[in-house]
Amino acid sequence: MLIDKQLKCGYCGNRISFNRHHVKEMMFGSGQIFEYAECLGCGSLYQPNIPENLSEFYPKNYYSFKQLERSSPIKMLLKTIRYQFFRNGLTFLKPFYGDWLKFTKVSKHSKIADLGCGHGQLLYELFASGFRNLEGYDPYIEKEVIINPYLTLFNKSVFEMKGKYDLIMMHHAFEHMVNYAKAIEKCFSLLNPGGYLLIRVPVTDAQVWKEEGVNWVQLDAPRHLTIPSTKGLIALAKSIGFSVKGIVFDSTSFQFWGTELYKKGIPLKEGEDKLQAIFKSELKEFHKKALLYNKKGIGDQACLYFYRAF
Repeated sequence: MLIDKQLKCGYCGNRISFNRHHVKEMMFGSGQIFEYAECLGCGSLYQPNIPENLSEFYPKNYYSFKQLERSSPIKMLLKTIRYQFFRNGLTFLKPFYGDWLKFTKVSKHSKIADLGCGHGQLLYELFASGFRNLEGYDPYIEKEVIINPYLTLFNKSVFEMKGKYDLIMMHHAFEHMVNYAKAIEKCFSLLNPGGYLLIRVPVTDAQVWKEEGVNWVQLDAPRHLTIPSTKGLIALAKSIGFSVKGIVFDSTSFQFWGTELYKKGIPLKEGEDKLQAIFKSELKEFHKKALLYNKKGIGDQACLYFYRAF
């Protein structure tokens, strides 16, 4: 345990007790070491010393910068029909983003923003399904991209956003934010009354974090600047004015095979294409274990729904 009066947890306000952890960069295998502080009040993690050159850790082959995959007119029609059937109760036709939007009850005319949008594939899938008021924001994309009249990607941060929205999403973007508490405050101010903030994020509720420590793949040093606990993130959101409408654990087998790669000293970019050779029959067991962990609320990532009532 560390007592350091200079530290303060941005989630629960704890100033007394922290653990320090030293984590290697392992996605690309540089081996550089970065320090994380663990709040012993709520269990959240953050980097007390953020690198000044963060953009260097997001090279062009970073996964969110892949090329956008467009749909043909026929595929777009089928996706629109599929989403409509799904909204009407045929859940076996669920698109991959279906549960996220169904919970928030947005319509195809709702104004939706995706923070940390990368190449914009998720927003494009919404467009292909009939949504027509879409914006993406990501400070790490090179320039503004107008995909079509209904969808634009801006190379801006949340703090440069203007206007009002019915839904703001962060799909594994929150953990990359320097000023994460102020980002949630900004989102509250941008939402219309009755609007939702959806945050999908790694969480320290994870059993794999408790068991494997600094080998946990979702630490992803130094790109993940903070990883909250669900307790800590809820406390922060409530202090700003949000109410909590739901939590869904949606972790995958990645938490296990990625962590095992790191324990073997294999960088993610080197090992992810060799999984069958490295793990063989273990992958099926990893998948079953992930489903079990989600049911128990000890998976390593979750989707949290925050609501602005007024």
